[in-house]
Amino acid sequence: MNKITPINRLARPSQDQAEEAVKTLLLWAGDDPAREGLLDTPKRVANAYREWFCGYDEDPTELLARSFEEVEGYDEMVVLRDIRLESVCEHHMAPIIGRVHVGYMPAGRVVGISKLARVVDAFGKRLQIQEKFTAQVANTIQEVLQPKGVAVVVEAVHQCMTTRGVHKTGVSMVTSRMLGAFRDDPSTRREFLAMIQGGRGPAEG
Repeated sequence: MNKITPINRLARPSQDQAEEAVKTLLLWAGDDPAREGLLDTPKRVANAYREWFCGYDEDPTELLARSFEEVEGYDEMVVLRDIRLESVCEHHMAPIIGRVHVGYMPAGRVVGISKLARVVDAFGKRLQIQEKFTAQVANTIQEVLQPKGVAVVVEAVHQCMTTRGVHKTGVSMVTSRMLGAFRDDPSTRREFLAMIQGGRGPAEG
């Protein structure tokens, strides 16, 4: 349900069409796509877009499908902090750079920690707003693993704010999504927040 195809696969523009679109933007910016320094730029940009938006080809629920039950009864908090976030603002197509902290309380099953990082990438490598991204990561973990609770905190710098518009640098945005025990039990929530804080600097810009 979380796999998103923005347009019909058969209607997706070709590589050549994407490169022509980049040439148009170069012309609109006031430069000459035919000059030596820009000859390969359309191809490079199109390839970069394929990498930046590879999350559209990932299904986050499938990433979490394989879990493990041999945990010797472990039911304490599992926290993965400082997962690097590289995303793109859907309003101005400017970078969103920061970090994500993910925690959950198992209810008999755990998942490989790399899968949590891949879920972050699957949603991050799409056009995003931070609030929606935060909810998507938390909701998917809750839906697939059915743990006692899920917590997600995102700290990020939005270059649509730092490099254009109000031009305010040194500003980071923080969002959170607490589900289950993390929402209902203040002590559990405090424990999680304490684990992801402590000596943390500002989000990366």
